[in-house]
Amino acid sequence: MNKRERGSTIMRVLDILDQIASADRPVTATELNDGLNLPKATAHRICNQLEQQGYLQKRLDGKRYMPGPRLQTLAVGVLSHSRHRAQRHAILMSLSRDIGETCNIAYPDGSQMVYSDRVETQWPLRLQFPVGTRVPLHCTASGKLYLSSLSRQMRTGITANLDLSAETINTISQPERLLQELEMVRETEVGVDNEEFVDGMIALAVPIKDSQGRFYSAAAFHAPVVRMALESARAYIPRLQQAAHELSLLINE
Repeated sequence: MNKRERGSTIMRVLDILDQIASADRPVTATELNDGLNLPKATAHRICNQLEQQGYLQKRLDGKRYMPGPRLQTLAVGVLSHSRHRAQRHAILMSLSRDIGETCNIAYPDGSQMVYSDRVETQWPLRLQFPVGTRVPLHCTASGKLYLSSLSRQMRTGITANLDLSAETINTISQPERLLQELEMVRETEVGVDNEEFVDGMIALAVPIKDSQGRFYSAAAFHAPVVRMALESARAYIPRLQQAAHELSLLINE
């Protein structure tokens, strides 16, 4: 293979990854072929290879592709080591000072949310979830916020297959009830954890969006109920949204 051919193949791979990463829904190899004007066999071959390497993964229908775990890890790694890392952490620190509680950023990865940045409160009573910690979708503020951002069809399909284990007495473990909750979260764009993940802890989350207005990650804070009731925590939603907006500006520069 000469240099021209090798470069052409690399560009095709990058074009496919770019198309899938920027699409607002999973896409088929045929749709990629139509959008990039690639030979049909080439699009299918590259997608299969990227899937085998973990950069793409198929939906349950086995036809549509979406970002795989390696591509998601790559994206988060770039963000974590970008020139905006210090600014992002400073925004979280300012938010934590104003609220007085632990604040974090979390992104979706499969059936879980993963903490990518975090600032701990100075209070001695606190729950520590280090960067890299994975938490469920169905009973966390950030997880429910992410689920609410998906189309109704995707929400229904994912909820039907999630492990809705009850972490506390308040955990919503019935798919129908969870879907109703997600509809309310979608309207308000505020995820709420009312002692659903950990007994005695509440949390609120709002979306950090990309330049196209799509969910990118979540900005959130949590607090023990002995220090802050849920209704009192809602007073900080505007401050949380301000921080999420500032974070959105960073990723969209």
